[in-house]
Amino acid sequence: MTDRPAFLVRRAADAEFADPPGPAHSGFRRRTVVGEENGAVHTGFGICELQPDGAIGAHVHAYEESFHLLSGTVILDLRDGSFLLEEGDYGLLPVGVEHAWRGAKDTVARWADMLAPVPRARYGHDTQAVPALPARTPARVDVRDPRTRSFGHFDAAQMDPGKQSQDLPAVSASMRTALLVYSGIGVKMMVDSDLGAVASTMFMVQYAPDGVAGTHDHPFEETYLILEGVVDATFDGERHRLGVGDAAWAGAGCVHGFANAGQGPVRWLETQAPQPPARHSYRFTRDWDYLREALEKKS
Repeated sequence: MTDRPAFLVRRAADAEFADPPGPAHSGFRRRTVVGEENGAVHTGFGICELQPDGAIGAHVHAYEESFHLLSGTVILDLRDGSFLLEEGDYGLLPVGVEHAWRGAKDTVARWADMLAPVPRARYGHDTQAVPALPARTPARVDVRDPRTRSFGHFDAAQMDPGKQSQDLPAVSASMRTALLVYSGIGVKMMVDSDLGAVASTMFMVQYAPDGVAGTHDHPFEETYLILEGVVDATFDGERHRLGVGDAAWAGAGCVHGFANAGQGPVRWLETQAPQPPARHSYRFTRDWDYLREALEKKS
């Protein structure tokens, strides 16, 4: 048996982008946050970077791919059309869907990608090249169009409870995008089963200045990419202060908790894989401590 790490912390200052294996490409690099080499079973998470004149050839994966544009602009070619993606856009590429990426305009594109289950290097990263796709004139995604099944858009204003409306032009009218707010914590779902995902989820989390989540664990893996503010994170009793660009991964069973460590909000992109079960997806330490103490008092 090989010991698997319970968690990982990745610092923005130590980030290294590399020429990744996979389909033919140019002007493309990727920063690996967590993958098979780190002991992950369900999570392949990284940051991709494509130059304005770069390209990634047409290919298919044996895993599900979710993405969120962090900055810049990029073109995604699919069999049924080409799409111009901009900062804040997100989407899902199901298993076996042919796709290719192209640089756009004069900006470097950066996006977070979530690959689930984890790609396996011993099988060639589960990726196969396919014949080139037509490079059509790209169209912007209309996320309010009911025919749009695989894309969405996020901007920070969507984390403001006072600005939630079905009439906002940038937001889908479906309940899938509803903001969940509790105890100073806001959660905005992005990629999930309603969008067609089966192996993972991707969503945005924001803590108010007094936001705290007590220690807990899950029967799945989680990844966190900090986009705004500062958070104190605890993983199996170790405290780590995370800032913009830092990332972390918690394996199944890792006991973790969070507290906003700044004066303003802290916001991060989060993924879960596999998708949470219908019940008992959170196991809070305090609940079981309470039970133990109650039983001790009775004994």
